Amino acid sequence: MDPPGGPRRGAVVTETPDNGLLPSLQTLAGDRFDPAAVDPRIDDFYAHTAAWRLELWSQWTAWAWPFGWALSTLFSRRLRQLSLPLRGLDTSRGVDSRVLVVDSPAGERHGAAWLRELRATGEAVFSGWYGTVTLPGSDQPRVRVVFPLPNGSLTVLLRPAASTTGGLRLVSPLGGFGDDGAYLVVRADDEVRAWVRRIPLHERFEVFVDDEGVLRTDHALHLWRIPVLALHYRMARRRP
Repeated sequence: MDPPGGPRRGAVVTETPDNGLLPSLQTLAGDRFDPAAVDPRIDDFYAHTAAWRLELWSQWTAWAWPFGWALSTLFSRRLRQLSLPLRGLDTSRGVDSRVLVVDSPAGERHGAAWLRELRATGEAVFSGWYGTVTLPGSDQPRVRVVFPLPNGSLTVLLRPAASTTGGLRLVSPLGGFGDDGAYLVVRADDEVRAWVRRIPLHERFEVFVDDEGVLRTDHALHLWRIPVLALHYRMARRRP
């Protein structure tokens, strides 16, 4: 997977069992988010994502299940992208996870590609490009996730916050163009211009350590204010 905009000249791509989506949560430090308020185990997950094993459960709302079936059947399996699980058995064997880090020759981080496949079926759940971005007029970095699509991408900007119990919250809320949220980007034929539109897809991630010391994530997707899909992850550090 190439970075958005094409491969970087002289870029160095590495894949190790210890790669992370971010160098650390410190890259998100800003006027509205203090990484020190987050449990260190959550920081370890983002800094060493490939070292964690993922288990996944999913639940579609009744009205959205036909949409999920159409997305998976008509598009996701062909594109190997956004193949969201429809049945519990799809995720019964867990999720395989790979992280490829792309650096400049000088060691500057360009971003990381996170590839997740259902172990039971081999289908790609998500293939995304992860990094950070600071919007104009703001001093608070965001998580930027880019999902490559034919002739464009789906780009999601997620606002970080710390919960009162040491968890991490990432949200793409309702808002206007230029705010945090989801954007569909379609490249023009000249590969220079692009058509961009904000779409009413909103996400909320709650990353937390439960009472038994287990790292978990609740991921909710809404269309406008209507619930569509809930994903629950259980993460466990692999033994050396």
